[in-house]
Amino acid sequence: MQSVKSFLWGPDPEAQKRKCNALVRSNVRKLDRDIMQLRTLDSKTRSLILAASKRAQRNPSQAKQAAQETRIFARELIRVRKQSARLATSKAQLQSVQMQVNEAFSVRKIEGSIRASTGIMKDVNSLVRLPELTGTMRELSQELVRAGIIEEMVGDSLPDSELLEGEDEEAEAEVDKVLGEILKDRLPASAQKTDDVVAAQPEEEEEEDQEEVLAQMRGRLEALKS
Repeated sequence: MQSVKSFLWGPDPEAQKRKCNALVRSNVRKLDRDIMQLRTLDSKTRSLILAASKRAQRNPSQAKQAAQETRIFARELIRVRKQSARLATSKAQLQSVQMQVNEAFSVRKIEGSIRASTGIMKDVNSLVRLPELTGTMRELSQELVRAGIIEEMVGDSLPDSELLEGEDEEAEAEVDKVLGEILKDRLPASAQKTDDVVAAQPEEEEEEDQEEVLAQMRGRLEALKS
């Protein structure tokens, strides 16, 4: 027979709490894996920049092409780092949601009632639009609605300009900063500005290799979002 408590509250609060925590932990692990992949991609891109610079030093005739490559790879590195920073922020947000949810269940246990939290609602609204977490965050939001911790299902109405960050052309000053960080004194003068001198590439095979590497990098970034 269903207990009076179960009749009043519906689903068992402890079971709801466990499920919410399990969903949060699953999302945190997913973000941790994605962040580690981005760190690997960061390291590989730095290596590509160094390799292009060394090639230019060994063969001055390839200096212009190598300088162009280092700037292209630097832009990719900036995108990788921005996505990594966004995921780290999302992880902190998710952990904050977990603490607030546990606190809400504790208050419910002590006081016998619960109040919807606008803070949790705001964080969940932000996280549910994160491509890496959309599915499980929607499931979490449903559990939070059932528990009375948020008042309504999360929608897609909030602006998502943050999620598009990094898609625009990067500022040249930012590219210069990244190259200065990685190459330090090895940065050749010809690498300071080459985008406005995109002349015919002398060696088609190297150009194709460069495009293939960039395509693979972008594919990995997209895979992390899916």
